[in-house]
Amino acid sequence: MLTGKQVRVRVAKNKLLPMYLDDSAHWRHLAGQLLAVYRGAVGRTRGEIEGELANFGGDGPQNLILQGLAKLLEDRCEYEIAADHPPEEIRDAVFKAAAIQRSQSKPGDPFDRAAVMENVGGELGLTPEQLHVGLFADLKDEQKVLAFDDTTPERLVDRYNVALAQALLLRSTGMEVRVTGETPARYRQLFRALKFHKLIGSIQSTDGKGYLIRIDGPLSLFSSTQKYGMQLANFLPSLLHAKHFDLAANVRWGATKAEKSFQLSSAEGLKSHRADFGVHTPRELELFEENFRANVPGWQIKNDPAPMPLEAVTWVPDFAITHTATGKAIYLEVIGFWRKVDIEATYKRLKRTLPGQFILIVSEANRADEADEFATGDGVYRFKRTPVAGDVAAIADLLIR
Repeated sequence: MLTGKQVRVRVAKNKLLPMYLDDSAHWRHLAGQLLAVYRGAVGRTRGEIEGELANFGGDGPQNLILQGLAKLLEDRCEYEIAADHPPEEIRDAVFKAAAIQRSQSKPGDPFDRAAVMENVGGELGLTPEQLHVGLFADLKDEQKVLAFDDTTPERLVDRYNVALAQALLLRSTGMEVRVTGETPARYRQLFRALKFHKLIGSIQSTDGKGYLIRIDGPLSLFSSTQKYGMQLANFLPSLLHAKHFDLAANVRWGATKAEKSFQLSSAEGLKSHRADFGVHTPRELELFEENFRANVPGWQIKNDPAPMPLEAVTWVPDFAITHTATGKAIYLEVIGFWRKVDIEATYKRLKRTLPGQFILIVSEANRADEADEFATGDGVYRFKRTPVAGDVAAIADLLIR
């Protein structure tokens, strides 16, 4: 993330306009120069790296951009405290030894630092060099780079643009997102991202054309927290994978925290720095579908059922199976080890809203304890390793009678 001073935004009337970097050779070249520094950073301290970056110079806006790009690269580093002994214990021993020497010295006697260091080194089993290095090794500038997660100049520029947008969401009172024309798998990704980041909001269908997602911002809460703001900002990369979206947020900006508006759409072309796993179908689901098609007569299976509004939430089943003779549909959700959901809450909600029209296919790996028997009746199938399509169909046969 960028710090507040690194965020470059223009204000036009009541609108906040992030000053995104264009896809020019100039910015890619600057990004490449910074990358060269961090690619050789392993084993060096933060202070040494900052000293080298100071040589880049630059005034005005370009200097702010340089600082922002460097901050994003710094976030890709893993740091360590390089000391042979806990620094706080070294300091404690040195300061105590220094105080003792001063108390035993006569007025005007010079302070013998070398003697203090030698005595403490002997007590802790450290050489003078180890003692000197470890004395302040936990200070930020003395931390050493252990590893660097490399990237490309193009991706760094893209990441900078996303970081500008995220910085505004950190100060939002709330936002609305309209998403249209996506697959059920993409909607499922977005809804799970909302839950994963523990965001407060609601989801409404928009006449079958998409969804309107309303999310409270950190500054709308009785006690706004930086953590919630970070969770909201971290939701943005998931949204950027959607092909068609419009985001509108209210933001309190500046020293006076005046209410401003911020808008972002898929047309602006911001690129997510997160890998897109949202539409990935686990192999377990693919095998179940193949098995069902091959071995279950009298039923048809569909792997992209539309999301369903259920009370205050939206449910996206994995499959819909239709009985060919009666046309009755049963909706399936496979809850394997790869999914973390509140199974009991989901089961009770479905019992209230879709009685006789659902089957939860639940892995035994998700059983909380031996007394977890809430979901062993109608509408639930438990499996140990792989769900058996025929067993699921047998439950479905009972539900449609």
